Amino acid sequence: MDLFTRSWAALRAAVAGLADEDFGRPSGCAGWLVRDLVCHLVIDSQDVLITFATPVDAEPTRDAVTYWTVTDTPPTGEDPLDALTVRMAAAYEDPGLLTFHLDDVGSAAGRAAALMDPAQRFGTRDEVITAADFLDVYVLEWTLHHLDLVAHLPDVPGPPADGLARSRELLEAIAGTAFPASFSDRDALLVGTGRRTPTDAEAAAFGARLPFVLG
Repeated sequence: MDLFTRSWAALRAAVAGLADEDFGRPSGCAGWLVRDLVCHLVIDSQDVLITFATPVDAEPTRDAVTYWTVTDTPPTGEDPLDALTVRMAAAYEDPGLLTFHLDDVGSAAGRAAALMDPAQRFGTRDEVITAADFLDVYVLEWTLHHLDLVAHLPDVPGPPADGLARSRELLEAIAGTAFPASFSDRDALLVGTGRRTPTDAEAAAFGARLPFVLG
């Protein structure tokens, strides 16, 4: 839970520090500007709140690893939900309204997470997961999107080191393989999820199919 809080706080702080012109720059998500990514973070915050308002008594059917579906096809930004996010982001017009909404809903998501019993079970995506595993899911989600945020903004602080390390552990478990020790946690996540195209040597070093696109 502490790692969730640190990862989320770091990402929200990075967004809060953006200049207005930064919202019109590309993000690391295909087809999305930074403003589209920030709008997606608002939706993610809502997902956290909705999930924590949906307690169930059933046994867990997913954990932080099996929650994810994996494909080898990177997103193009043309998915209907992705396209809807772009339209919603454009409707804000003033970046200040978007950052205000993220701070408002995102702060509530952070407070809700801090109140959770780690063993409490919740329903999400027609599955059951514990609070601890759900928050672990979002450590990976926040960390990857933090990398997306700073992909073309080198002066903006990136995700915390412990979030990168835990996200790498999760991605390796999802992929069912350990990534090369020579890769930094950041590069392992970028190359492993298809956010950066590997060199031939890097692809050979991975020794596994690439990328692992998470959904």
